[in-house]
Amino acid sequence: MRVGTRSSKLALYQTNHVVSLLKELHPQLDCEVVTITTSGDAQRSVPIAEIGTRGVFVKELEEALLQKKVDFVVHSLKDMPVEIPDGLSLVATLSREDSRDVIVSRDNKSLEQIPKNGTIATSSRRRIAQLKKLYPSFKFVDIRGNITTRLRKMDEGECDAMILAAAGLHRLNLKDRIVKYLSIEESTPAAGQGALAIECRIDDTNTFSTLAKLDDLKTRIEISAERAFLGALGGGCSIPIGVSASFDQKNNELTVAGVIASIDGKSVHRSSCRKKFDASTSGASELGYEFAKSMQTDEVVLILEELKKEESRVSAP
Repeated sequence: MRVGTRSSKLALYQTNHVVSLLKELHPQLDCEVVTITTSGDAQRSVPIAEIGTRGVFVKELEEALLQKKVDFVVHSLKDMPVEIPDGLSLVATLSREDSRDVIVSRDNKSLEQIPKNGTIATSSRRRIAQLKKLYPSFKFVDIRGNITTRLRKMDEGECDAMILAAAGLHRLNLKDRIVKYLSIEESTPAAGQGALAIECRIDDTNTFSTLAKLDDLKTRIEISAERAFLGALGGGCSIPIGVSASFDQKNNELTVAGVIASIDGKSVHRSSCRKKFDASTSGASELGYEFAKSMQTDEVVLILEELKKEESRVSAP
């Protein structure tokens, strides 16, 4: 089986982890890892929000799938648009890592030790919009590159601190670089953050049935609610919408927290809900969709309209 992946250290780690799980189920299985350069990787000098297409780390992987150059691909789920191309399926989501955002800093300084006019780097509008409220004295700057590249840039003085996903640092054994875990209330993560997704062709029934065995129900239910929330708001990775779902399997309860913010961070709207449901992925999707609709006050609708205009402006040729 040929598995497609990006070529970063983290992407290869994640892909090799999936391969190892497959080999536990099928010891005789041979997997060839095929690295693919995405538009997000090729345009590292351009802020993600300015590249102008959704799925900047996904599109070329899906094209390779559709062209049968690979049999399945491994994604960081937060990179995947809600819309999946015809003929493809998100066949499995692995047990989720920590979904929170974290702060790393030069010399492992606490935020209190960083000068008031210090710089915090991130390429995420979602993170900037939320943290401007918490840390108004800091300057937020864009930074691109894989995790090790960004850490090197910070250590060389390009910024005082960075906001990253906990999951990537955990997977690369870099927990010691984390100086603060941000709570869901401080920085609500991106839909699907911390989860690995496996995508394949629907008509490749042998591959589909093999990969489906890796699906984790708890994670699948949580990400179903999160992606439905994002889809209901029309959000992509370049606009400041965050959502985090937590499934209580014992009580069949789903808690969902969401945030919708203006790009400048001046208007941040948070809400949460907790409901019992039938513990199905369709039930989770319905709950996530309804929760998103419940957040759409007049002010939020205006914010969403402005966000969509901005996204259209960036996407225009």
